[in-house]
Amino acid sequence: MTFMFSNINRDGHAADSVREDMLMDRLDAVPSRRSVLVAGGIVALAAALAPHMLLATPAAVEAELKKLLGERKPLEGKIKLDLPAIAENGLVVPLNFDVESPMTEADHVKAVHFFAEGNPLPGVGTFRFTPASGRASASTRIRLAATQDIICVAEMADGKVHMARQEVKVTIGGCGG
Repeated sequence: MTFMFSNINRDGHAADSVREDMLMDRLDAVPSRRSVLVAGGIVALAAALAPHMLLATPAAVEAELKKLLGERKPLEGKIKLDLPAIAENGLVVPLNFDVESPMTEADHVKAVHFFAEGNPLPGVGTFRFTPASGRASASTRIRLAATQDIICVAEMADGKVHMARQEVKVTIGGCGG
């Protein structure tokens, strides 16, 4: 007596064997190319947006300042910050600064650092100077996510540090907000 398997696969065709039917079941368990691409896109989008959803805190800025300053006490004065009190668009906030210094070999500004308490990362930027710079000043544009304090720290060649702080009110956030 001979037994014939008359399996019909999902396409309505006769399967040659039970083994082919089992193979088809396994292939159904493998995700399709489309589902893999969609899942990959969702993961990439989440990874891109996650850092922007987290904002630096005043504690994070204080930690960065502690790393920069060490045991040095910042002094007031010598830094002139020019930031708008109200920034209508956080994508383009003008930042101008000038640090009083004779810019000689013995007395010059080595670096000027900027920090923001409400951006995704606390460090906004660093400018480096030498006596050949002639003047410790610069103009740029920065992005601000929300209303926050901008902190400026100037490192001098003699080891002293000067600090200035100014609040900027942002009406439309520029870092994903």
